[in-house]
Amino acid sequence: MPNVPISWLKDHVEVLPGTDARTLAQALVKVGLEEEEIHPAQVTGPLVVGKVLTLDAKKQTNGKVINYCRVDVGAHNDPPGTGKEPSELPSRGIICGAHNFGVGDYVVVSLPGAILPGEFKISARKTYGHISDGMICSERELGLGTDHDGIIVLNKQYAKEDIPPIGEDVIEFLGLGQELLEINVTPDRGYCFSMRGVAREYAHSTGAHFTDPGLATTPEANEQGFPVEVEDDEPLRDHVGCNRFVTRVVRGVDPQAPTPRWMVERLEAMGMRSVSLAVDITNYVMLDLGQPLHAYDLSALAGPLVVRRAHPGESLRTLDDVERNLDPEDLLITDSPDGKRASRILGLAGVMGGQYSEVEESTTDVLIEAAHFDAVSVARSARRHFLHSEASKRFERGTDPLLPPVAADMAARLLAKYGNGSVDHGVFDLNFVPEPELIIMPVMEPQRLTGVAYPPERVVELLEEIGAQVEGDDPLQVTVPSWRPDLKQPCDLAEEIARLDGYDNIPSELPQARAGQGVPPRMMMRRRTQHLLADLGFVGVGSYPFIGDAHDLQLIPDDDERRQTIELRNPLVEARPKLRTNVLDSLLDVARRNRARGAESIRIFEMGMVARPQGVVPHDIPSAQQRPHPKEVGGLHRGTPKQPWHLGVVAGGRAQGGDLERDYDWKDATELVQELGRELGVTIQISALYRQPGGQLPHGRPTPKPLQDPAYAAPWHPGRSGILFVSQKKRIVPIGRVGELHPRVIDAYALPARSIALELDLEALFKLIPDTPVEPHAISSYPPVKEDIAIVVDQQIPVSMVLDTIRSAGGPLLEDVSLFDEYVGDQIEEGKRSLAFALRMRATDRTLKAKEAAKVRGEIVEKLSNQLGAKLRA
Repeated sequence: MPNVPISWLKDHVEVLPGTDARTLAQALVKVGLEEEEIHPAQVTGPLVVGKVLTLDAKKQTNGKVINYCRVDVGAHNDPPGTGKEPSELPSRGIICGAHNFGVGDYVVVSLPGAILPGEFKISARKTYGHISDGMICSERELGLGTDHDGIIVLNKQYAKEDIPPIGEDVIEFLGLGQELLEINVTPDRGYCFSMRGVAREYAHSTGAHFTDPGLATTPEANEQGFPVEVEDDEPLRDHVGCNRFVTRVVRGVDPQAPTPRWMVERLEAMGMRSVSLAVDITNYVMLDLGQPLHAYDLSALAGPLVVRRAHPGESLRTLDDVERNLDPEDLLITDSPDGKRASRILGLAGVMGGQYSEVEESTTDVLIEAAHFDAVSVARSARRHFLHSEASKRFERGTDPLLPPVAADMAARLLAKYGNGSVDHGVFDLNFVPEPELIIMPVMEPQRLTGVAYPPERVVELLEEIGAQVEGDDPLQVTVPSWRPDLKQPCDLAEEIARLDGYDNIPSELPQARAGQGVPPRMMMRRRTQHLLADLGFVGVGSYPFIGDAHDLQLIPDDDERRQTIELRNPLVEARPKLRTNVLDSLLDVARRNRARGAESIRIFEMGMVARPQGVVPHDIPSAQQRPHPKEVGGLHRGTPKQPWHLGVVAGGRAQGGDLERDYDWKDATELVQELGRELGVTIQISALYRQPGGQLPHGRPTPKPLQDPAYAAPWHPGRSGILFVSQKKRIVPIGRVGELHPRVIDAYALPARSIALELDLEALFKLIPDTPVEPHAISSYPPVKEDIAIVVDQQIPVSMVLDTIRSAGGPLLEDVSLFDEYVGDQIEEGKRSLAFALRMRATDRTLKAKEAAKVRGEIVEKLSNQLGAKLRA
């Protein structure tokens, strides 16, 4: 984030008197530039101008000569006859060991209470037989340089008329101790990475007069300039990577010329170090105007410069001494020293220069480059090579395409002035910048979007204040300023109007909530499911939906559709490049982790989405350079897998509740399913997994599909698990699987013996739940009638199917039915089993008579016989 020195800001805007870093931050935050940090000054006063009145040099016993001085420090003097060492002159007594000054010289004095770099606090102290009431400072003591042999003599370094009066503060005069405000610049406000941009925003906030340095007049382009060509006409791109390139030449530069102190101070305030005059000037202009520049050694170049894309196999050693393999999308600056067209790479355009033709200690002729590069191209190159420079930071946010000639001219004049060179008359300006965008905006659009009634004249005033040209009455025809590439739509202009008028002028009003239907039914059912599981003692977890080949341990056959997964192009973890097709794919890992960390009992569940690739039609990723065509958007939708919501449950170890100490087994799994069904108002049935001979039930009833596919058993135990399904008229809809896990899976995941699991397709289940709310049953105060029946049926008929048939035959008088005994043995026919059920019948309006109960019982037995071939057991 950029720092803002107030002294630099004053070059472009009339800063209000008394402004410090805190008040500056308050002004800028009004226009959306937030304060990041205020960096305190390294030097704090009092640091003043002093005039040496007397100097008494005495040689000490150690051979060192020490000067006792009386120094006039103006308003800070001790009156005559007072002070720590009374004197006849209004002054202060100071001990100094330097000898490069004399009586009448003007020096820099730090008085008691001042703090110098390194937290060096100044105080009065007795030394060499005198009290030193302050300190006469050297360059090193003030952090201005490394010279410590002599103190600063102002009248030897500055003209007398430039030296502040005696006793005046010199912190600002010397460029010391300036507080720095660090601001946070959002990506759409890239122009604020410059003093020019910040000064403009300060003017917007305070109304102070702003002089735009970016509008300075410059020499016109001519044919004598250093030529540049752009070769970037790839038909797949809707714009070239460079649409403006300006070059200026400065000759006869003194390679040993130092960078002026004021410029070094400003660069250091912005976190940059001084390198050389030419490099420092390009950095300074970039920080001042926001236009990145580059300086070349003219003698090492062979024109013309060519801006082009990289060729396959090319590489570049950048200024940070790193060899980088280039991508065909990288934009380069090249020249042709051996006559071959564009054979040598000079730099990665907008990011960093190369080692060829860089300015060296012997450079006397300098070529200055100022260009406008495509923001997207620069951003991609910077990210591709992990090379984020100060130049790329500005280019990728969008720079002002009208600024290159101004920045190049400013840099050339500074280099000629401080390097004793001369600016060539040649000015090259390759310019095919498109016309600025015209935005058509209804004059009432800002009011519509913000709710604030802006008068039309106020709208025009604010738009012109940001630099836009406005024509027309309604709608307004707005030409956006060149330094604001982020303004593209009427809503962007409305945001600018609200920002400059003041966000605090927008009233805070809570919207009136319209009557609605509350939480959507699907979400409500998911919440009810989660609440039920939590009430039953299960803990909800969240796992990453990424899997690897470890799910092979779940015994899923190779031809199972669950093996068809989506593989990610850029996985977060190389070992898990695929998206899960079932929640258990990742939930079992969570169970293993809990078990490994000492959990004796595991009760976890997860509700999340899975990816099903069936029916996916792959589609190429569209270019990000333009808005995708509707056909491309449709192709992306067809290439996106279905992602239904699933519920996964894993439990193992000691079961919760009850007095009996036992472990979880398949009965807990089936009871959990019944609880879920009761909560959601749907009857969930369970069928066995193993294949039945002939695929037929007695009396020609077809076997449901789940019973015909043994692959559905993985990763469950083949004899202690089942398919979950819902009967809907004549259709049987499978919705999941439940039961104990296979012993090999339990061993692979180190889970407790006979651990149970549930995988439920919530999307399929919710479609089967009627929209009408579940009607509560009335509570009858009449006594129940209890009957028991025992039937003999084929072993392959699931108990759930028998229960479904009994409930259907019993009608409204059958209140409850439960299985209480199962028998397989010598007393019944082979291949059959005996099932005993307890029936409870009750009416809501009367006491049932014996003949009514007998009739219900008879209808149940008859329907069992007709549909399932069951026989009543004697």
